[in-house]
Amino acid sequence: IMLSASVPNNTAFHPSTFLLLGIPGMQNQHIWVAIPFCSMYILALVGNGTILYIIMTDRALHEPMYLFLCLLSITDLVLCSTTLPKMLTIFWLRSHIISYQGCLTQMFFVHAVFATESAVLLAMAFDRYVAICRPLHYMSILNATMIGKIGLACVIRGLLFVFPFVILIERLPFCGHRIIPHTYCEHMGIAKLACASIKPNTIYGLTVALSITGMDVVLIATSYILILQAVLRLPSKDAQFRAFSTCGAHICVILVFYIPAFFSFFTHRFGHQVPPQVHIVLANLYLLVPPVLNPLVYGINTKQIRLRIFDFLMGRR
Repeated sequence: IMLSASVPNNTAFHPSTFLLLGIPGMQNQHIWVAIPFCSMYILALVGNGTILYIIMTDRALHEPMYLFLCLLSITDLVLCSTTLPKMLTIFWLRSHIISYQGCLTQMFFVHAVFATESAVLLAMAFDRYVAICRPLHYMSILNATMIGKIGLACVIRGLLFVFPFVILIERLPFCGHRIIPHTYCEHMGIAKLACASIKPNTIYGLTVALSITGMDVVLIATSYILILQAVLRLPSKDAQFRAFSTCGAHICVILVFYIPAFFSFFTHRFGHQVPPQVHIVLANLYLLVPPVLNPLVYGINTKQIRLRIFDFLMGRR
């Protein structure tokens, strides 16, 4: 696109809109691909909405474990709602255009909420560690004030570490390039359109992925190793089995959250041989599958919530 000298500098740097292509090479299948994504989105809304309603309306569930679960459900709802509605309009209505500011806003929320959810998963792992390994000190360590501080720290950390992404994108010139081969706006997906060096974007993105999210993974793994060691010391085989099954389910959901996310992070930077369809589908799954699975694994798998759901379905108070 040719730009005259009279065009303002910020217009030359930044296009007014971007075009989200969807899944390259699968445009003819978009209408069908959208069906499972839409179904999973509805399940995520219903599942997390149900968990939130039950915990917020039942004072007996206002305990640390359930309050963390409440925070997880909120982040899940925001995480999938940040991308899925726009994706469905691309697939079904062929509405590919997104404004420049709208794209940056979506990018900010995708990364900030992902970082927040990672911190919440770490907080939940710490909660289980204290409950199993330090049961006598559980209520004194995880009192209401501490839970509030942990929740606030999770949100603030996500906002602080992701805000530089916006600054790093704002400094880049785009020279008319505005087609993003993706279903949503993601930091490196936008940065790759720039006609200048994106080395600072790459370095900072990797630093955040490895030092922040990577540290969460290490600490979560450490918590569950200590939990499993404590479980092995339990005298009852039945108690061991129940603890193993619960921890196993939690670990599977955590892996589903982190593995596709790290795959997407590193594919943007090093995976030039990975087919774009594979990359984009996995990049969508790490934002959608955990919100679907978390209410099942952390919620319905918990006896108290399962009983409340049964009472609710039966019309009991």
